[in-house]
Amino acid sequence: MIRNRVKTYRHRIGKNRYLVVKVFQAAAAKTGSGNALATNALNIKISKRKHKHH
Repeated sequence: MIRNRVKTYRHRIGKNRYLVVKVFQAAAAKTGSGNALATNALNIKISKRKHKHH
């Protein structure tokens, strides 16, 4: 993996809230002999934050 950048945006339209996740990544692999694997797999885990009420 050469580069991996994640940006998240929150939009509210009416009563609905949307979470937009934009992922920018680049992968490269080189080899003189043998096998090389460049994967573009992605794992995203979205969890809800608990708000602390005073």
